[in-house]
Amino acid sequence: MSSNTKIVVLHMKEIIYTAIFLGLAAVLVILLTVMFRPDRKQTSSEGDAKKYTPGIYTSTLSLNDANLEVEVTVDESRINSIRFSNLDESVAAMLPLVQPAIEDIAEQIYDTQSLENITLSEETPYTSQVILDAISQAVEKAAVS
Repeated sequence: MSSNTKIVVLHMKEIIYTAIFLGLAAVLVILLTVMFRPDRKQTSSEGDAKKYTPGIYTSTLSLNDANLEVEVTVDESRINSIRFSNLDESVAAMLPLVQPAIEDIAEQIYDTQSLENITLSEETPYTSQVILDAISQAVEKAAVS
């Protein structure tokens, strides 16, 4: 009757190190799955991403017997550029606040990518509203139906 008793000696230091490394490996796996999983919000917005037909769209704006063209450049999902296409020096001299007004409106539109909740300048509220209406007309031409 011989019994084969085996005695296993575990060092506490080795157990602690193994537990720490297993914990770090689990955290790494969780971190990688969170970082590289497909984002649900992004995939749903990609379905709605095509809001515009890419191109350059214009709208005419009349200020003091001067016809200005507002030019809006869009790609499939973003408004990329808003500018006057035929602003000459005589019109800029007669209407000096027109260029700063369109730059202010364009900057707000670039940030929000929306024509809603645009803050109009207190110095030129009516001119800014006319410019915003012209931009809206050009963006409506670009919108995908």
